[in-house]
Amino acid sequence: MRGKRGRPRRRPDDLYADRGYDHEKYRRAVRAKGITPHIARRGTDHGSGLGKHRWVIEQTIALLHWFRRLRIRWEIRDDIHEAFMSLACGIICYRRLTT
Repeated sequence: MRGKRGRPRRRPDDLYADRGYDHEKYRRAVRAKGITPHIARRGTDHGSGLGKHRWVIEQTIALLHWFRRLRIRWEIRDDIHEAFMSLACGIICYRRLTT
């Protein structure tokens, strides 16, 4: 992966968050860092546009939580857990391709 080493120096311009962060203290903290907050307000309609798209990792974790065995890791050995993860990913892909 190309790029400079170390922490990124540039802050994001905007921050998008859901209704769980709807409090003025969070808005003030974000504005103090020079970032524009876009936080959905509680009690407003869901048609505001915020939360319309799910992030890829969030959707992936939700799909993997369909499998009870993967919600909480019970296996001690890494290879067994990885095998169940691979099996779950295969089942998810199969379901997506056949529908």
